[in-house]
Amino acid sequence: MIRLLIVDDQAAVRDGLAVMLDLDPDITVVGTAVNGREAVAAVEELGPDVVLMDLNMPVMGGAEATGVLRASHPDLPVVVLTTFDDDDSILAALRAGARGYLTKDADRTTIIQAVRAAHAGNAILDPTVQSRLLDLASRQPVEQPAVDLTAREREVLELIGEGLRNPEIARRLFISEATVKTHINNLFAKAGLHSRADAVRLALKLR
Repeated sequence: MIRLLIVDDQAAVRDGLAVMLDLDPDITVVGTAVNGREAVAAVEELGPDVVLMDLNMPVMGGAEATGVLRASHPDLPVVVLTTFDDDDSILAALRAGARGYLTKDADRTTIIQAVRAAHAGNAILDPTVQSRLLDLASRQPVEQPAVDLTAREREVLELIGEGLRNPEIARRLFISEATVKTHINNLFAKAGLHSRADAVRLALKLR
């Protein structure tokens, strides 16, 4: 059972998400918070497995709260669910350590998939968000990091950058999931990555 904390300053959105997601057999909503400061306190009190976080909130916004939680609970995944898909919002959330980024037009199935993926150590980006990141990378080229990856590790990294999960990568490359995990562990170690979101950012830079 995935213990979920929902953070949103709009009561209708917050309560609607809680009712909708609590119906899933794999998820239990352990609490809600109306801003980032309450979210940080709720994490200490309730010990959730995943946090579903809005961005634009009073007192403390979602990106700042994500950074605070990343520092104090580095293994706690945060999935952003927001109305904003502009470059600044996306980059702020990912740099703070968010493991997923969805916009509020995402359907119930997509949100549940993102929560499950985050809990499993993976990441899901909204297709619109991923497209904006690719566009941003092409408009603002950066120096490629000196990462000594094998050809297969680069293939795996590229597919992570496309948003594929481990089973999908295994099918695409005709290898086992165990082999995929080995390649991911190796590239994470070589590149000093800590999350799937870090891998997505590296894939964009290497492109």
